[in-house]
Amino acid sequence: MNKKPSKAKKICQIIIILAMIVLLVVAAITTTADTVQKTAWALLPPLIAIVLALITKEVYSSLFFGVLAGGLLFSGFTFQGTLNHVFSDGIISVLSDSYNVGILVFLVILGMLVALMNRAGGSAAFGEWAGKHIKTRVGAQLATILLGCLIFIDDYFNCLTVGSVMRPVTDKHHVSRAKLAYLIDATAAPVCIIAPISSWAAAVSGFVQGQNGISLFVQTIPYNYYALLTIAMMITLAVTKTDYGPMAIHEKNAIENNDLFTTPDRPYADAESQKVSPKGTVFDLIIPVVALVICCVIGMIYTGGFFSGKSFVEAFADSDASVGLVLGSFVGLVITLILYLVRRVLSFQECMECIPEGFKAMISPILILTFAWSLKAMTDSLGAKEFVAAIVKHSAAGFMNWLPCIIFLIAVFLSFATGTSWGTFGILIPIVVNVFQNSDYRMMIIAMSACMAGAVCGDHCSPISDTTIMSSAGAQSNHLNHVMTQLPYAMTCAAISFVTYIIAGFTKSAWISLPCGIVMLICVILFLKYREKKMGFVEK
Repeated sequence: MNKKPSKAKKICQIIIILAMIVLLVVAAITTTADTVQKTAWALLPPLIAIVLALITKEVYSSLFFGVLAGGLLFSGFTFQGTLNHVFSDGIISVLSDSYNVGILVFLVILGMLVALMNRAGGSAAFGEWAGKHIKTRVGAQLATILLGCLIFIDDYFNCLTVGSVMRPVTDKHHVSRAKLAYLIDATAAPVCIIAPISSWAAAVSGFVQGQNGISLFVQTIPYNYYALLTIAMMITLAVTKTDYGPMAIHEKNAIENNDLFTTPDRPYADAESQKVSPKGTVFDLIIPVVALVICCVIGMIYTGGFFSGKSFVEAFADSDASVGLVLGSFVGLVITLILYLVRRVLSFQECMECIPEGFKAMISPILILTFAWSLKAMTDSLGAKEFVAAIVKHSAAGFMNWLPCIIFLIAVFLSFATGTSWGTFGILIPIVVNVFQNSDYRMMIIAMSACMAGAVCGDHCSPISDTTIMSSAGAQSNHLNHVMTQLPYAMTCAAISFVTYIIAGFTKSAWISLPCGIVMLICVILFLKYREKKMGFVEK
């Protein structure tokens, strides 16, 4: 199913790569380490990484070249300075950060849990059970969406849990891995950003000074158009059996040829040939997953001080997601091991064999995350945050009614370039609150929502986003396949959200703007379905 790129496309790719090299040469000649600080040059490293990834279809080297470009700019193109910055201030620094290490440990533990559940036969048994109750591809997709919406505590947890639970079901109904990755990604950050009890709500509330963060977060939910429209879009696409762009090719190949990957590169294909215990039942998947959910919630509120007298909501707002998820997932792993040993589903030796298997399965996302975090460290050191913040603060007061859609676009671009939603929150939300808290409270809420929605949108689209990487891992999909197939869907929703924020900026009413956005979304999807039908791809 892979088409060779045309000669014109190859020439275009070469021109783009040469243009980026020219930009670096110009930077080397015209700038110094001081003159690139807090300027547009700070956004060049992520731009290089993203463009190279989309052109070469290879993510590791693309991210590293982005990191290297950041080191060159920061050091003034000196050899020693570049090496020190890339490794000491970049890769080594991000791997020394306790929060990042916690996320990696959580990732590894979840990999071990997935390996255990697969080896014990729990995933296979659940797939058989679900196959008897979920009869259609539509049902498999809707069940995935529902589970994703129910696991709203944390996006990392969502990505890997939904993937491990629903993968056998979607595989049975010939849903491509790219489509599964999209459904996982679209129910991760977009759901967390409208859930008051989540690590994301805690993060947003922490960026609001002098206000009740959780109260403001709840008020932003009806105006968080990208998140709400993404959920509506998933359901509409599934029910109307509509796919377009590269996703249509993947889905057609999965339906007609039972090829879930489409492209030759299928990094997780070997994992499917492992031995499975014949003693496994549905409960061997349900009990570990339920234990994991409960333990992770307890772990998060424990780190927030719930057992020291704080309320549940306050504890969530003050929680340390990294530590809480590690503690919870570890206890969940211990419970799973005890369950399988007591039931004699797996022997002790078989359980221990799953530990390195789970670790190996997560090497790819760990490597991508490490480079993505290092790239963010490069942009931070070059002052990208301050550059964007200065632009927004200088121009915010002059736009008023147009501010929500402008903030949305800026947040999309910044989150896409840096691969982080939370970093975007930290830059833009304090500015919005400072500009509007004493003048127009309703506009402050709408602008905050636009910032949050744009950050999630950029995060959703970016190949260097940790949530996008986790979604690929959860679906066991090729990462760039996921990025390329998801991008048209995310851009469609982003365009409709942009128009909806224009309406909201003038009406200041969610009751008017949100229905308008939903109607536009449904009309666009029906038009795309009609177009795909004319082009010859209609799902039966």
